[in-house]
Amino acid sequence: MLRLLFLLTCALALLASSVASAAIVEHSFYVKNLTVRRLCSEQVVTAVNGSLPGPTLRVREGDTLIVHVFNKSPYNLTIHWHGVFQLLSAWADGPSMVTQCPITPGGKYTYKFKLLQQEGTLWWHAHFSLLRATVYGALIIRPRSGHPYPFPKPNKEVPILLGEWWNGDVVGIERKAAATGASPKISDAYTINGLPGDLYNCSQDRMYKLKVQKGKTYLLRIINAALDNQLFFMIANHNMTVVAVDAGYTVPYVTDVVVTGPGQTVDVLLAADQEVGSYFMAANSYASARPAAPFDNTTTRGIVVYEGAPTSATPIMPRMPAFNDTPTAHKFFTSITGLAGGPHWVPVPRQIDEHMFVTVGLGLSICPTCSNGTRLSASMNNFSFARPSSLSMLQAFFFNVSGIYTPDFPDTPPIKFDYTNAINAQNLSLLFTPKSTSVKVLKYNATVEMVLQNTAFLGVENHPIHLHGFTFHVLAQGFGNYDPVNDHKNFNLINPLSRNTINVPVGGWAVIRFTANNPGVWFFHCHLEAHLSMGLATAFVVENGPTPESTLPPPPVDLPQC
Repeated sequence: MLRLLFLLTCALALLASSVASAAIVEHSFYVKNLTVRRLCSEQVVTAVNGSLPGPTLRVREGDTLIVHVFNKSPYNLTIHWHGVFQLLSAWADGPSMVTQCPITPGGKYTYKFKLLQQEGTLWWHAHFSLLRATVYGALIIRPRSGHPYPFPKPNKEVPILLGEWWNGDVVGIERKAAATGASPKISDAYTINGLPGDLYNCSQDRMYKLKVQKGKTYLLRIINAALDNQLFFMIANHNMTVVAVDAGYTVPYVTDVVVTGPGQTVDVLLAADQEVGSYFMAANSYASARPAAPFDNTTTRGIVVYEGAPTSATPIMPRMPAFNDTPTAHKFFTSITGLAGGPHWVPVPRQIDEHMFVTVGLGLSICPTCSNGTRLSASMNNFSFARPSSLSMLQAFFFNVSGIYTPDFPDTPPIKFDYTNAINAQNLSLLFTPKSTSVKVLKYNATVEMVLQNTAFLGVENHPIHLHGFTFHVLAQGFGNYDPVNDHKNFNLINPLSRNTINVPVGGWAVIRFTANNPGVWFFHCHLEAHLSMGLATAFVVENGPTPESTLPPPPVDLPQC
């Protein structure tokens, strides 16, 4: 009896500690025009609270985050909390016309959700048009009070946001691409924490500086906020130790180069263990497309300055990988493993309910108003996604409204073919992709295993694919066509990486697995903004479970209407 009483007391104390450590964190976002000077000229951009990047939000696991968004810009707008599980709060996820209608100019909406079962670096960004070029910021989830990191505590934490910059109105750039059927104009610069660095015109004094002390360790929270570019990141003469990706802890991995796709985050420990001096940090593009496509082939750089470094010292520049260095990128993506048994670790589910084989790639669609009668398109399993216009998909799901989406996204492509053979560009039935709002319906708690296969209709490319509402285990990756007989032998079922955004290798494949334990409508799309706008997306509709704790609650009263 005394033992039972003791265990009950401990349990109640633990519960009380958990509740006490959770807080309500509240912010207001004022989204409006901001005039900034970059690359020799002034440019009007859309920004949050007058800053670029926007404010960094800091919370602890278990906290409730409330963000009041006031849209004082001239554009429709939504905010997506990239990587947040949104457990029973799908109304706050943010993708336009998927979980909500946009916030119109002059409108407002309050996003409210709990940060549960995850910690690390995530971020937030606009999810309408190309506005996330300037509407973005870091979302940092620390462990609950009294819970340590599963690595040595750093002396300081520093967000590093890698972005892109256009000399021009990004909304106008997207509209021009839509009218002509071509790809959007490439960016004019990359940025580190909003600054392009001294390799660009008129930018000698617009370079991010990180001041460090010799002997101390810094946790760099690296976020790829670029729209259309995967990036290499290096710091001259310094190694970095990867300890987390996409808010999931990893086995420590030492590297001199970090590779990130748009939407991905990487946490690294930087030891200030070199001679006192100045060292450039730099980022440039990993552009894997074959045949080569236009891309921003410039380099942004900041500077790491040791305390006591002479101001006259010339900083050392890292030797950056070539833009098409796929071996370096693939080594980075495949060498990191998950921290099995660490905080919030979820073992790989072994029983599979849904097997899917999904092709991803570019194609064409008919465009009578375009100059050559066609426009670039993109698809999954030959379905090119089109957003609804009259009601969000989540509202249609909750209120059982028909005609907004169709539950017919296929588990496999319409026909089997040699996926990575460019000769298939001559097969017009595969090259031209129909537009639809087609979704895959999943039972609550169903486990999905999916092969993502790159196709070569208009060339091959490394595609960053993002799943809203969940993380997934990355079981394996490779080049060429997926071989179901032999490639499954290489699955990592012990400590695979958990991600919310996977880089499907150029001309290759990746296998992911996740459990659909969160009811709602969850967007699944390429995080290259140009390819998303072409239709490289679908969505999962996860049905309600059998209990109130597994049922999507009603929408907030201030949910924007179309």
